Amino acid sequence: MWVGGLNLLDPVIANEKRVDMTKQESFKRRVRARMATTGERYTVARQALIEQANRRPKHWVSDPETSDQAVRKATGNGWDDWVAIIKAWPGHLEGHTAIAAHLDATYNIGGWWAQAVTVGYERITGLRLPHQMADGTFTANKSRTVPVDAATLRTLLLDDNERHDLLGVMSECRSKPEAKTPRFAIGDEGKDGSARFEVTEVGKNKAKVTIQHAKLASLEDV
Repeated sequence: MWVGGLNLLDPVIANEKRVDMTKQESFKRRVRARMATTGERYTVARQALIEQANRRPKHWVSDPETSDQAVRKATGNGWDDWVAIIKAWPGHLEGHTAIAAHLDATYNIGGWWAQAVTVGYERITGLRLPHQMADGTFTANKSRTVPVDAATLRTLLLDDNERHDLLGVMSECRSKPEAKTPRFAIGDEGKDGSARFEVTEVGKNKAKVTIQHAKLASLEDV
């Protein structure tokens, strides 16, 4: 079969088209994952990923959460420098904890930045996907202002029946009622992870709700 001067029955051309289709499907999954995280429309999420890819050095699998400028200002090295430093250390294959401890002990950048640099290295080299934690699970974060006072919303969250109406899923409280950020197991016996809620008064009959949903199984779940 000839289309546009190409013989689609040629095995080399057919294989190239299969590879191209696979890349397109992979990109579409990334667009949908971003839509689920940001609430953006498809075209907006798609354009953001294209612009992100154009900014990213070709050898980076994904972007670290902290900019190159910020990490250089705080630690004295940019991301490419840190990747080279970590890869040159013989113990880098021992995993996240070992790398972070080595950076903290050797380069005097402090525990927080040692963790941040390690996560950034894992993102850049493909060892860790966006939103992925050291244990392999994923965490999603979302904030929104809602038209209800904070005290009322906390009361609703701590009531089993009211919370079910709010969330629409099974959940079980796993923290003390007076906890600043109450934690709930989500799904039957926590099979869908756990969520922490922080409720802050921001005005008359307005509250900001910040949710951290942890222990998700995949990037698609995020």
